[in-house]
Amino acid sequence: MNKPLSVDLNCDLGESFGAYRLGNDAQLLPYITSANIACGFHAGDPSVMRKTVQLCMKHNVAIGAHPGLPDLVGFGRREMAVTPEEVYDMVVYQIGALQAFVQAEGGTLHHVKPHGALYNMAAGNINLAEAIAEAVYKVKPEAVLYGLAGSELIKAGIRLGLQTANEVFADRTYQQDGTLTSRRLPNALISDHEEAVQQVVRMIKEGKVMSQQGQDVGIQADTICIHGDGLHALEFASHIRAALLNEGISLMAKEVKNG
Repeated sequence: MNKPLSVDLNCDLGESFGAYRLGNDAQLLPYITSANIACGFHAGDPSVMRKTVQLCMKHNVAIGAHPGLPDLVGFGRREMAVTPEEVYDMVVYQIGALQAFVQAEGGTLHHVKPHGALYNMAAGNINLAEAIAEAVYKVKPEAVLYGLAGSELIKAGIRLGLQTANEVFADRTYQQDGTLTSRRLPNALISDHEEAVQQVVRMIKEGKVMSQQGQDVGIQADTICIHGDGLHALEFASHIRAALLNEGISLMAKEVKNG
């Protein structure tokens, strides 16, 4: 008998900063199973972090740290010339900050997912990937490391004995090598929710995604990302959740072992 299909539906949250409001956090939470909370480097601030942790706990959504590069102006989506040592330090710092809020609220830190440029850099750079994985291992070894499906980050986490979750994207297109299409290029984003749903269901059920080059790419889908700052985030979340349940795919965050 085949094992029932299940998948995690995650979203980047807590990305407001000071007087600036971004995303629809409260509206999105009922649709997702895990949240990646900004830790102050690319977005977020202490008050936003605390309030987002509280919201996640209210909705029984798994809490994750979302460390990024120190680039508020560029929202952490611009590459920086950083060393593995610098990456290790900034990831430890950010995980620690969010973990303090989680602990203060009586919760548990479930996972860590790098943000933006840091995420993309670690997907292909083994040294940066190992720095991030080591930071997670040293601070919260039972946490799940989220990374681009099949990336160097996932491989680094496995080598260290971390639990990992291969992440796929509902609202992004893919290249033939399994990487995401750069946001600087046309057709990087999927704005039609039906197209997004079809892509997601196929990735889960068939383990494949159609690349921009018109060829199928093998892919493992443990967790699906919906960008909380996207124009269609709420619409995507509601449609994708309904479609997955209709396909007999259950939604749940990855169970943490020995956590």
